[in-house]
Amino acid sequence: MEKRPEDVANPSAPCAAGIGSRFSDLNKSFIYAVRSILTSSSKEEFYKAFSSFSSTEKELLHRLFLQVISSLHETIEEEFESICLRTQVGAALDAVEEIVEERELDLLSSKRSNMMDVADNLSAAKKNEIQHLMHLVQLGEEHNQMVRKRLQLLREGRQVLSGTSQAVEKFRSMNLSYGASGGDGIRDVYSG
Repeated sequence: MEKRPEDVANPSAPCAAGIGSRFSDLNKSFIYAVRSILTSSSKEEFYKAFSSFSSTEKELLHRLFLQVISSLHETIEEEFESICLRTQVGAALDAVEEIVEERELDLLSSKRSNMMDVADNLSAAKKNEIQHLMHLVQLGEEHNQMVRKRLQLLREGRQVLSGTSQAVEKFRSMNLSYGASGGDGIRDVYSG
């Protein structure tokens, strides 16, 4: 049975260079990319490329092609793993993943503290607004009391004026009646 390139590399197999999900994703992506590049032609396309050869020769060439492709897959994957180990890609990606997680936690923490700050500021603003409104209500009540006192004074003054005007009216009517009865001398004093 011939060895197919798809059987050579298992992209889900963990690489020794790192365990983190970022490295695993990188490794899988690399293996899939290599596989798609190296196995991009079908058997029919391969046979068309060698149409001048006999069927037996085409079959032998195709087997040789598959062996070369399989060997290339293995070599490329081994070289990739070797480079990853040498350059500590797995450790670097794990560190990146850790930094990203820390930043996400920091963002959540800062968002929560920002929200708490906003809530505190809003609460303080509302308290200040309530105090201001209570002060305005108090000023309004004081103003109303002053208006009530003035109205009371005006009412009392009206009663006094009313009593005074009644006295003046009474005096005038008495004066008129006195003048009609012979007090023309007093009228002359007033008129003249």
